[in-house]
Amino acid sequence: MMVRSGNPAVRLGTLMSAVLLLLGGGGTGLAQSAPPSLGLQEQGPQAAPPPAPSAPPAGEDNPGLIHEMGKLFDKLPSILPPIKSPGETMNDLSRLATPSTMVSGRAACPISSNGAPDCKLAANQLCQSKGYKEGRSLNTDATEKCSAKVLIPGRQRKPDDCRTDTAVTSALCQN
Repeated sequence: MMVRSGNPAVRLGTLMSAVLLLLGGGGTGLAQSAPPSLGLQEQGPQAAPPPAPSAPPAGEDNPGLIHEMGKLFDKLPSILPPIKSPGETMNDLSRLATPSTMVSGRAACPISSNGAPDCKLAANQLCQSKGYKEGRSLNTDATEKCSAKVLIPGRQRKPDDCRTDTAVTSALCQN
C-alpha cells in the first residue's frame, strides 16, 4: 500500500530526493544491499549486483543537475548589470534629486487647442512669479463662471452660458 501526502511541499521534497538519488550522487558509490525480504525467500541462485557506474573522465562535462546549475551561475555575471561603487550611486542619486520648492498662489490655466486646460503653462507662470525657472502643478481648482442670463427666471440654460475656469493653486518649482 502506498501512502500519499496531501502536502505539495512534502511531495516536492520526495520527488527531488528521488531525482538526486537517480542522478547518481556525483561519483560516490553507495553500498548496495539486497532489498528486505519481508518473510519471503526466493528459490534459486541470486543474481550478481550490477556494476557501479564509473565516473566520467576529468575533461568531460557531467550532465547532472548540479553541474547544469553551476553553468547557470557561471553565466549569471554576464546577465546582471554591473554593480556600482557607493560613490557612483550617490552621484546618480544627487543628479535625480534636484532641489525643489512648493509654492502657493493662483495662476489660470489657458485653454489648449483640444479644449482642455493646459496647467503646465500655469504652473510655470506661478513658479516664475516666485523667482523660479519652471514647475509642475500639485493642486488645481476649477470654478464655473456663468453670465447673468442664467439668473433670468424661466429662461432655459444654454451650453455657452457657463464656462469652467481652471487654475493652479500650488506647484512644485525648480531652479
